[in-house]
Amino acid sequence: MEIAIYQIDAFASQVFSGNPAAVCPLVEWLEDGILQSIAEANNLSETAFFVVKQNLVELRWFTPNSEVDLCGHATLAAAHVLFQHLNYSRPAIRFQTRSGELVVEKTGDAYTLNFPASMPTPVAPPPALIEGLGVTPKAVYCAFDYIVELEDEASVKSLEPNLTAWKQLDKRGVVVTAPGLNVDFVSRCFFPRLDVDEDPVTGSAHCEIAPLWSKVLQKQILQAKQCSKRGGKMTCIVESERVTLIGHAVDYMKGTITLE
Repeated sequence: MEIAIYQIDAFASQVFSGNPAAVCPLVEWLEDGILQSIAEANNLSETAFFVVKQNLVELRWFTPNSEVDLCGHATLAAAHVLFQHLNYSRPAIRFQTRSGELVVEKTGDAYTLNFPASMPTPVAPPPALIEGLGVTPKAVYCAFDYIVELEDEASVKSLEPNLTAWKQLDKRGVVVTAPGLNVDFVSRCFFPRLDVDEDPVTGSAHCEIAPLWSKVLQKQILQAKQCSKRGGKMTCIVESERVTLIGHAVDYMKGTITLE
């Protein structure tokens, strides 16, 4: 059996930036163990698999060690493959996922993703979070990740967390954020429990931090930058219980997986 595989740099306008995701179109679903093995072999933060149905696309995401409920950059990468390589004819892609229906549209060379919002709530930080952080946070919140607010962009960029401590946490990961110098807010995202020490650009995390900064800054449209080594930018639009993310994607590689 041969399976096409694409590697796409998401939330990027040029290669070697943004967040790389593998995308594998399937004719029908394979066993979960095979999907997990492919994701492990790819050794990227996410591998997306999809099956095109009559009026929707079933989409799943795998890290190297588990399936996840939501992934923004791999959704963007999957949409890019459908529109750019598979001639998807509908104006919008309706992905059916573990997090419900996710809609992606293409306008020019940009992609618009509509995701559910998750408003963080203030919490007392668990000891393992503070141990791994190594600095005093301005505030700590919780949604599906722990969200740590620091004083400024420089503090986010210079942070060197103890990721071993964060493996003990009961949430998916830790998102560190602060006001930006040339954008509304910046962030870095760490998921050691998923074997992803630092994720380059994390669409799903912006479903948590964009609503937070929208409330703080009293703005509906925000410009965001993730300050990883590769880096990436996106526009976030917060509307009620939804967050729209706008970003770009570029091809890095196309290949074939051979399964005996």
